[in-house]
Amino acid sequence: MPMKDRELLDLFSERSERAITETQQKYGHLCTALAERILGSREDAEECVNDALLSAWNSIPPECPRNLPAYLNVLTRNIALNRLKADNRFRRGCGQIPAVLDELAECIPAAETVEAEYDRRSFLAALERFLDTLPRDTRVIFVRRYWYMNTCREIADAYQMSESKVRVSLTRTRRKLKVFLEKEDAL
Repeated sequence: MPMKDRELLDLFSERSERAITETQQKYGHLCTALAERILGSREDAEECVNDALLSAWNSIPPECPRNLPAYLNVLTRNIALNRLKADNRFRRGCGQIPAVLDELAECIPAAETVEAEYDRRSFLAALERFLDTLPRDTRVIFVRRYWYMNTCREIADAYQMSESKVRVSLTRTRRKLKVFLEKEDAL
């Protein structure tokens, strides 16, 4: 039986190597699936998960995440995206990375300058406020597409809806996001 998150965090705090093994057992599949969607390679995904677990080991403590699977997903996602950039492999991952970035390009500012990076936290706060305004189903579709990088087909299959309905929902949500961010002066 998998350990509870609190028990896992206690193992990290105690610096017990068992924390890595137990965390891998409980959340390895979740993190690997995310990294594999980004990288398009099972082997590369598994390496990213190992790096994410090492990062968790190095950051807990002092960090004490309230939501361990979300924390691990953030670590895994960031490592996978950095690896993708470093290896210049934007054609892998079934073409989802460029597609996702292109779809969001019209309503999210690029973070290529120091100023844009400085504004990142206020932008993320505005994005969270926007997501809070959405109905649950719309929010889940949006997050699955732009955070977990699921294909429209995967989302449609998961929620028994047409791929067209998913695309329409995403298009409308992106338009709303753009308007919201303009009102928030976050663009």
